[in-house]
Amino acid sequence: MNKIYLSILAVAVTANVYAQKSDGTVKSLISTEKAFAQKLAKDGQNAAFTEFAAPDGIVFRPNPVNAKKFFATAPDTKNITWEPNYARLSKSRDWGFTSGSYVADGKTFGHYLSVWKGKDGEWKLVIDLGTDAIKPIKGKEPKNTFVEPTGTHSPKFASAKDLKAATDIITSTEKTLNTMLKTHGVQAFTGFINPDARLLFPGTEAIIGKDAILAFNNRVIDKINLKTTQTDKALGGDFAYTYGLATIDYKANLRESFNYVFIWERQADATWNIITQIFTVAER
Repeated sequence: MNKIYLSILAVAVTANVYAQKSDGTVKSLISTEKAFAQKLAKDGQNAAFTEFAAPDGIVFRPNPVNAKKFFATAPDTKNITWEPNYARLSKSRDWGFTSGSYVADGKTFGHYLSVWKGKDGEWKLVIDLGTDAIKPIKGKEPKNTFVEPTGTHSPKFASAKDLKAATDIITSTEKTLNTMLKTHGVQAFTGFINPDARLLFPGTEAIIGKDAILAFNNRVIDKINLKTTQTDKALGGDFAYTYGLATIDYKANLRESFNYVFIWERQADATWNIITQIFTVAER
């Protein structure tokens, strides 16, 4: 009897290894991401992204491409570990994001930022961007911060036009930021970054906190120009993302182009601030 029970249990566990059920909690989102990580380690990145990505999901390799189409023919990699350390969820309970670290081939350390949407009871990856980074000193890694939303809010829009108008607010906010970057330099970020914001920039550790981000910008960056490609806003009205192309002039007299993803959070006064930023070198 024990052997039969154990066999049944083993089958049940195997069947749920790659479960990606969405029940409107951050816990379910983290479970999905860990299942994704297991799939990466066991079957490789092609299988993992093909299974977990939404039909219109985007990855950057290095420029934005459809995830399913890209991983249908891409060279495969199986030796990848993937671990989330930050996750938030909209009050609509069907839109969330995660970030964390990965190690490829046992040697290349990096950061990633992923946006997920819940559809038909499952979490699906809609955008993912990773960048090579410096591995933090042991004991100095970012602490796990998985925040469940308070309450539930999912308004019904009268039309696609109304939904677009709500999303356009984020696009306009980023355009305002870009205008101020041209006139005030990187100090413009001062009015657009949350106190607990995170910056994931190539070749660095995760930079956490507004003061640390501003100090990094002032030390390294001379000018930055943003060109927004796409905006998406959670129906809960509390989170949004933008992605696009950033041109950065360093103080070291060097210019580089980057793909970026910003996560925005609505503030109590109805303004929007960035809570997470990630950049990776673009191919021109």
